[in-house]
Amino acid sequence: MLSCKRRLMSKNGEVAMLLARELISYNIGDRIRTVGDYAENFSTGRGTVQSAIKLLEDEGAIGLESRGHLGTFILSIDYKKLWSISDFGVIMGVMPLPYSKRYEGLATGLYKAFEKADIPFSLAFMRGAGKRIQALDMGKYDFAIMSKLAATHEKNKFEFIDIMHIFEEGSYVGEHIILFRDNHVNKIEDGMRIGIDTASPDQFLLTKYECEGKDVKYIETSYNQIVEKLKNKEIDAAVWNEDEIKEKGLKFNTQRLKNPKSLEINKNDTMAVMVINNNNLELKNIIKKFIDMEYIENIQKKVLECQIIPMY
Repeated sequence: MLSCKRRLMSKNGEVAMLLARELISYNIGDRIRTVGDYAENFSTGRGTVQSAIKLLEDEGAIGLESRGHLGTFILSIDYKKLWSISDFGVIMGVMPLPYSKRYEGLATGLYKAFEKADIPFSLAFMRGAGKRIQALDMGKYDFAIMSKLAATHEKNKFEFIDIMHIFEEGSYVGEHIILFRDNHVNKIEDGMRIGIDTASPDQFLLTKYECEGKDVKYIETSYNQIVEKLKNKEIDAAVWNEDEIKEKGLKFNTQRLKNPKSLEINKNDTMAVMVINNNNLELKNIIKKFIDMEYIENIQKKVLECQIIPMY
C-alpha cells in the first residue's frame, strides 16, 4: 500500500489518476485511446503515459489487451480500485432543507443510490436555489438539487449550469398555494403586504405572477419565516408549499394559484432536477454510468407511502 501511494505521488501517478478518472466510465470490451492521444491530452510524454498505464495494471485496476492495429481493449476492470486511484474522494451534493417528507424521500433515495453504486457520498442542505447554484459555481459541491423551474431560470443567467437529470412530476413539491392571514380573503388584493423570498426563484416567480397588475407591497421574507410573519401579522399573504401545510397540520386560509402564468409553470415547479457544472464531464459520466435515477424515484415514493423510514 505504501509503495502504491509513493508511486501515485510521482509524475506517473498524476497521469495514472487522470487515466483512472477517464477509464472509470468505461466497460469491459471498450477500446481505450492511444498512448499518443493520452500524451497530447495530458501534455506529457508517451513514456509517462505508458508507465501510468502499467501502474494501473500492476494495481489490478484494469487489465488490457493489445489487438494490433485494432487498438487496445479492456479485459478486466475494478471500479473500486479505479475510484481510489482517481482521487475523486467523496461526491458532495446539496439540496433544500428536508422540511417535507418529499425532500426526505429524495435525500434517502440519493443516499441509497450512491451506496448501491459503492461511491462515497455526502449530502448538504441549503435554503434557496440561487445560493445552491453559487455554491456549485464555487466548487463546494459536485451537484445541486432544485426544481426544474429554478434550474431553467438560473440557466439563463449562468452558462455553466447543466441539467443532468429531470425527475418525474411531484418529485420536488406537490403543489404551491397561497397562504392568507385573513380567513375571509380568497385572492390577492391591492394594498396587501406580500412575503417574497428573492433567494428562491420558484417562490419569487410564482409570487410575481400572482401579484401581476396588483398594487401590493413586497416584504422580503425568508421562506422558512413566512408562517411566523403571517401569524405575527407582518404580511398578509405569501406563496408556499402545500406539502408543509398538510404534514404539519397548519391551520391557514389556503387558496389555489390563479394567474395563468403561475398555472403554466407550476408543473415545472413540481419536478426535481440534478444540476452539475458543465465543465465537470468526469462527474457527468460517473453519474450516468453508476447512479440509477429511477431507483431514487422509487425510494422517494416508498418514503412518501411510509413503506420505509427516511435515512439521510
